[in-house]
Amino acid sequence: MRIGFISTYPPIECGIATYTQYLTDALRKKHTDVYIVSHMGGAGTQVFPTFDYEDGDIAEKAYSMMIRFTPDVVHIQHEFGLFGRYMGVSVVPLIIQFRLVGIPVITTLHTVYNRIPLDHAIIIKSIFSNSNAVIVHETYQKESLKKILTDDMLKKITIIPHGAREVEPIPDAKAKLGLPTDKKVILIIGYFRPSKNFELVVDIFPEILEQFPGAILVVAGKIRGSEHIEYRNMLFNKIESSPAREHIYLIRGQLPQHVFDTILSAADVVVLPYKISSQSGILAHCLAFGKPIVTSSTEAMKLAIENSGTGLISEGKEDFVRNIVKILSDESLGREMSQNALRYVKEKISWSKIADKHIEIYQNHMDIPKLHTGVILVE
Repeated sequence: MRIGFISTYPPIECGIATYTQYLTDALRKKHTDVYIVSHMGGAGTQVFPTFDYEDGDIAEKAYSMMIRFTPDVVHIQHEFGLFGRYMGVSVVPLIIQFRLVGIPVITTLHTVYNRIPLDHAIIIKSIFSNSNAVIVHETYQKESLKKILTDDMLKKITIIPHGAREVEPIPDAKAKLGLPTDKKVILIIGYFRPSKNFELVVDIFPEILEQFPGAILVVAGKIRGSEHIEYRNMLFNKIESSPAREHIYLIRGQLPQHVFDTILSAADVVVLPYKISSQSGILAHCLAFGKPIVTSSTEAMKLAIENSGTGLISEGKEDFVRNIVKILSDESLGREMSQNALRYVKEKISWSKIADKHIEIYQNHMDIPKLHTGVILVE
């Protein structure tokens, strides 16, 4: 089985890139031959950087490169903005080109909001019209899509959760980062952008300290390129002017995997105060490391916490303070949440299980015999 992925890919700084890397690695462990046609900047085994974000001929470039590898199935990792101007409309002719030569196309929609904006809806309907199958990560996303799609389109949906790694925590992580080892770490981590709402945690941190003096706040991440500079500056100004600033630690910059893993390993609770979310790669990493989570009450966060039993949901500032302090103060509760997270990953969303679900979809849409022989990858 040869699968052709079209997606952004590491070392490009993008959650979709990381997702694609983990998924393709898991597929290769199951003797699936994988080629990736990526944006310029992607690199790795059988990764072919071919087009850039704003190219006017993305569809032709991606198609012309991928068709050389004679894929049995093409799998597109979709995010608005990855495929050119006008909300990435170039993904539509790209799908059509493969369908015209008889190659089935699977599309994963990484962003489906509870209320789908009109411009998103136009692109999504075209993707459904032309893809053989469409993957979403959450049940509520399918429910949202029911508002804009026909019954025939809805039959194309398969729900596959965001995968998570099975990993061991980094030992002595606090000491390796230069953090005080006798303090409890509250962590906010990820790209700095307004939808993340990180400023809420900075605002409430002095109140948390009053109730739990043995806490520190770690803020880790960066902006992507030049996006959201104003938000970053606002966040940094809040940190600098906070009466609790001596208890706040800032880790800036792109975080290589081992650094990212060390930071997560050092956390005692991770806060995801998002204003809006579709699904969260950061949340999947938290589950992988068995970290208790305090989240906002967006639909995506609520479902994740309810399904995994790994955290507490907050409606407002008072809830965030109360829930963070509760987890920091109750070690048995934190252990229970950690065990729930690790069990949920192992039983439900490990990348190995997620890869199996993808292989089943690929096989359902291929017209070649199933092969169980080993695959040798060549450059």
